[in-house]
Amino acid sequence: MSRNGNKKPVGFATHIIAGGIAGGCEALTCQPLDTIKVRMQLSKSGRAPGTKARGFIATGAYIVKRETPLALYKGLGAVLSGIVPKMAIRFASFEAYKGWLADKETGKTAIGNIFLAGLGAGVTEAVAVVTPMEVVKIRLQAQQHSLADPLEAPRYRNAGHAVYTIVREEGISALYRGVSLTALRQATNQGANFTAYQEIKKLAHNLQPDLVELPSYQHMCIGLISGAMGPFSNAPIDTIKTRLQKATATPGQSAFQRIFAIASDMWKQEGVRSFYKGITPRVLRVAPGQAIVFAVYERVSHVIEKINPRVREDDGYSE
Repeated sequence: MSRNGNKKPVGFATHIIAGGIAGGCEALTCQPLDTIKVRMQLSKSGRAPGTKARGFIATGAYIVKRETPLALYKGLGAVLSGIVPKMAIRFASFEAYKGWLADKETGKTAIGNIFLAGLGAGVTEAVAVVTPMEVVKIRLQAQQHSLADPLEAPRYRNAGHAVYTIVREEGISALYRGVSLTALRQATNQGANFTAYQEIKKLAHNLQPDLVELPSYQHMCIGLISGAMGPFSNAPIDTIKTRLQKATATPGQSAFQRIFAIASDMWKQEGVRSFYKGITPRVLRVAPGQAIVFAVYERVSHVIEKINPRVREDDGYSE
């Protein structure tokens, strides 16, 4: 993936391999933070007057004490099973949308169109993979059973059993509960993420014209900055989505009515701060997670292109 030269976009196999490896590294590293985030978002602590909601460290310690350290990895099976298609779809759809939105004469894509390509990639991955994966993950993470006690049987034993139980009891549509909020969250995440990443990377190349490839630590730093932008912009969406996906459907109530009821209850019972529950572990998970994803993706893609070189046509800097 050199800065210069006439090259074609990388193949879909590269997105699958590089994206899958990058996503797997992110999941294995950051899953405990995600579990803490979900528990904080579902927690009703702090409702009583004069009491405070359980914080990030206290929530993690509470999980470890009651359910063993392995409980921090609840839902990991659901994440790993969906990570390869998720990352492949994210990077492949972004490149496709970016190509469609590029200037036909110069081949360059304006920053506004890069943002639109990121929005499109976020919606695509949300509908295709992320929503059902997160419904299953959240159901598993919400179970407060101890993994050290064999007599404490959980409702969902693993990701496969969770899918089977949800579909049998609630119908296949339950796997797509919260798809609109998930799509909105993923769209804003990836719009901000890809735009910031590409622009900061372009700046880094301009400041270091002698470098053909940015070193991995720079990819990580750029990914860290770009990854932190999404959580701050859409925290309320993510919190409402988590509560919606954990709950079972109410007969006769539309998706919009459920979303409004959850948001209204949060506002009345817990105040505006409840919409930002779990923001600390989410930023601590998403920002380093994106640093890992972009650094690993760039490195693996570079290795694949060395093994199977392809000619690319880009806009003057590594993709």
